[in-house]
Amino acid sequence: MTSQLFAICFNATRPSGLARFWSGVLDWELAEGPDDVAILPPGTTGFRIRFLPGREPKTGQNRAHFDLTSSSPQDQRQTVARALELGGKHIDVGQLPEEGHVVLADPDGNEFCVIEPGNKFLADTGFIGALACDGTQEVGYFWSEALRWPLVWDQDQETAIQSPEGGTKITWGGPPVAPKTGTNRLYFELTVPADADFEAETDRLISLGATRTGTGTGGSDGVRQLMLDPDGNELSVRRAPASRA
Repeated sequence: MTSQLFAICFNATRPSGLARFWSGVLDWELAEGPDDVAILPPGTTGFRIRFLPGREPKTGQNRAHFDLTSSSPQDQRQTVARALELGGKHIDVGQLPEEGHVVLADPDGNEFCVIEPGNKFLADTGFIGALACDGTQEVGYFWSEALRWPLVWDQDQETAIQSPEGGTKITWGGPPVAPKTGTNRLYFELTVPADADFEAETDRLISLGATRTGTGTGGSDGVRQLMLDPDGNELSVRRAPASRA
């Protein structure tokens, strides 16, 4: 059985504070567990966002950031104002004055964009329109096969995938890809059902181009294997604990 995208994880200097920020911006439910704090998407589909303690300082731009959508100019202004009120700030990453999106950083310095209304590529995706990643065409193909999400864009070495159920797109901008320095602040966490063959699934990911980074570990939420995708980005594969009757 194929892994499912369980969460986008943030390594954060202050996980609880960052979770409160994103809970306020997205209006997602806050949930604190024994190992992390997370925010939960509305409905039963989509991924959660987990916030885990990390001490590594931020150097340069993240390899991935959220693109938030807007239904109108007023809606865009309201999202920006809410983010600033909660502790975000405007930043300059080289955007041009005539570009319609607004570039912000959360209280931990992680970049994100509030996209202007009328963006056709992000139409019908939801509030988190995209997780926009710096990456190669190869890594886009890898994630399409890993999650069995279809490619919805594949042009000029830029790729994008989307769940068959719709929702957030994951995009990769193609070359040039900035060199990786240190551990990514954002990474994917996949989950394998408790009754599935965990080793067979990790072997499948390796056959697609992933590599293991050390041995699997245990925890309150089941067995976990740390891996790298073909671009060297960290990912975690975890086996969910069996449900109790």
